[in-house]
Amino acid sequence: MSTRIRNPFRRALGGVLSPTIVIALALFAAASTSAQQAGSLSASVRVTASAGEPEPARGLTLYLLRKSFDGICKEAEAAEPALDMNLFIDKLEVSPELKSWMKTHHMVELSGPAFPKALVADDVFNIKEIGDAFSARTSGDVSIKLPTAKYLKVNREKQPEKYQQLFDEYHTQMRAVIALHPEVFESLYIALDQENVNPGPRWSKLQRERDGRVHRRGLALAQSEYLVATATTDLDGRCTFGTIPAGSYWVSTLDVEALAGDSHLRWDVPTRVPAGQSATVQLSSVNGIVPGQ
Repeated sequence: MSTRIRNPFRRALGGVLSPTIVIALALFAAASTSAQQAGSLSASVRVTASAGEPEPARGLTLYLLRKSFDGICKEAEAAEPALDMNLFIDKLEVSPELKSWMKTHHMVELSGPAFPKALVADDVFNIKEIGDAFSARTSGDVSIKLPTAKYLKVNREKQPEKYQQLFDEYHTQMRAVIALHPEVFESLYIALDQENVNPGPRWSKLQRERDGRVHRRGLALAQSEYLVATATTDLDGRCTFGTIPAGSYWVSTLDVEALAGDSHLRWDVPTRVPAGQSATVQLSSVNGIVPGQ
């Protein structure tokens, strides 16, 4: 004996389900399944100052993202065209020798601790701008005794052998002086800056402008394509994101920092929302990111 299951909808419609009711039932079933798979997420934020007690971070907006903010920033970085240092150097109004030096050393900042360490004695002889800066630096400096050049350019054709001998002797003596006084290179930047030779500040400006574009692009991506929900902490440093589809997420403050005394922290913490369960994420000095690190 078979058992027949009666369908009240089918009976009410003469044995036939209308398309509208079928769709409605399907949507209802999907919504019920989705509700069963969803979960909830709450967060607490505490910041500890040096030699202090943990304090709640109040009024701090947290962003629930589908991708880490660090990963989003890398995506924004990849989308922004990189600066071409060689192209930048080609456009400079400096000698070909200085351009070649900058390309070889991949350096356009002609100041700071790295610049004098990259120089050698022959750069003084072979690069006009470096030679002029060296002359300006040593002019009138009684602490450095420079050799006297005994060769004359007018004798280059008349007495080429003697000219070359005196030329080589002078350069050998100069190399010896520079070896004894490497500190001379450390102050060449003063003369280069006075002559507006150093292109470093212009390059740094281009880098800052690009970094700004990357940063703005990263924030825009985080708050549009990857944003799931936001929540703001209360007086106890707590907040709830509410009903969230089950899955893996990141809780981030983007570029906003929480402050407590001398502590400055932001967060980009992975978390997981289980299906039909409540999850909690705790943000503290332990999993915080110190700006600049």
